Amino acid sequence: MSQLFGEVAGDYDEARPGYPAEIVDALRAYHGGVPGALVEVGAGTGLATRTLLGLGAPTTCVEPDRRMARVLADRFPRVEVVTVPFEEWSPPAGGVPALACAMAWHWLDPATRNRRAHDALAPGGTLAVFGHRYAYVDPAHAAALEAAFESADPEQRGDRPDGWFRADIADSGLFGDIRSLSFRRAVPLDTAAYLRLVSTFSPQLRRPPELRERVLAAVGAAVDGFGGRVVLDLRTTLVLARRPT
Repeated sequence: MSQLFGEVAGDYDEARPGYPAEIVDALRAYHGGVPGALVEVGAGTGLATRTLLGLGAPTTCVEPDRRMARVLADRFPRVEVVTVPFEEWSPPAGGVPALACAMAWHWLDPATRNRRAHDALAPGGTLAVFGHRYAYVDPAHAAALEAAFESADPEQRGDRPDGWFRADIADSGLFGDIRSLSFRRAVPLDTAAYLRLVSTFSPQLRRPPELRERVLAAVGAAVDGFGGRVVLDLRTTLVLARRPT
């Protein structure tokens, strides 16, 4: 499944919303300054990389999909890109000062991701995991879109709760000083932009082509039905944790 998004590598960065700059401020404050190096896991085409580079740390991106990695390397020539799964990546001796993962924690092996992150960090190093939850400002729009998705494909998957990865990290027992911060933005999208966004979601990419078209037609008609514009209630959760010294 880590190779799923390569199909939309060219559209991913344009369609997906970016990350608030406050994430960098929070990471710097938590770490106690700029880390000597940062590794981003599951970097994709660099949507979070763009924000993380504001930290000013030398950055290495670990991305398993070659199509995504090529886009990433083209966009950020100063970043070292390592094209391997996180499970096959070898951290430098002594570990790295900071490890980040944006919208990819759930793609890592749940049996080993916390242990691998812990072992990749230097003692006292910082783990930063963050991601979006896509909700809607208008409850009526949320209900209409949910009905549209279900009408086209009843096999819908439930969303994970906001910040689910905090519990995952805490329950591992491997990290200390765990903190969670939330950021919220209203993001307006017209019908075309919303359909581009939906086309980058993993449930949509898993569907066969004919079903993809039915889904896009149903949700596009729903957005058109309330004026051709939907406003996302974009909720971003950042979880910070520390490898004990």
